[in-house]
Amino acid sequence: MQLRSVDISKTASAATIIFDALKKAIIEGEIEEGAPLRQDEIAKMFNTSRIPVREAILRLEEHGLVRSQRYKGAVVSSLSSTEASEIFDFRAVLEPHVIRHAVPRMTPDILARARDYCEAFHSEADPMKWGDLNRQFHATLYNASGLTYHLEAIDGALNRIDRYLRAQLVLSEGMSRANSEHMQIQSACERGDADEAAALTERHILGARDSLVLHLSSITG
Repeated sequence: MQLRSVDISKTASAATIIFDALKKAIIEGEIEEGAPLRQDEIAKMFNTSRIPVREAILRLEEHGLVRSQRYKGAVVSSLSSTEASEIFDFRAVLEPHVIRHAVPRMTPDILARARDYCEAFHSEADPMKWGDLNRQFHATLYNASGLTYHLEAIDGALNRIDRYLRAQLVLSEGMSRANSEHMQIQSACERGDADEAAALTERHILGARDSLVLHLSSITG
């Protein structure tokens, strides 16, 4: 298990620190799907008791990143092509609505920050950074909506599929397509065309869905 050890024995928010560390490692693929999360091992790494570890794992379970398995305890969740497709369909309904609501509220500063992320994504050579830049680009645009509940739902959906999206970007032509589609979405936002931004966002999500499902199917045979 690739986690950086932290001494949090005297930290009040031990469970939160462990939760954040495990969540990041799972999303970025440092802990593989099906891998067990051994409470004793994690507690030792963070120099704490099993209580905050247990709490962190329960929170991961609530987020769908971990599931309990008989005889194994908590293991990192896997994702079938059917489940992935459902998550993308959900996003394709929600995210166009959010960006349509956001466009009229986008300030020059928001648009400038989004363009910076868009260009950074385009020029980044390190595949390990693509996932974060992709999320930062979309989040910068969506946050202008002020739709807090919607944004939390989007974040949760992305957490479930993020590690698969990273693999899809690396192993297919997803990066090139995502670059082009990001630029189109950015341009629509800069023109103030909310309907076009929403349509492009839906197309972007459904195209990524089809590519990822094909990738997952090729893995599982």
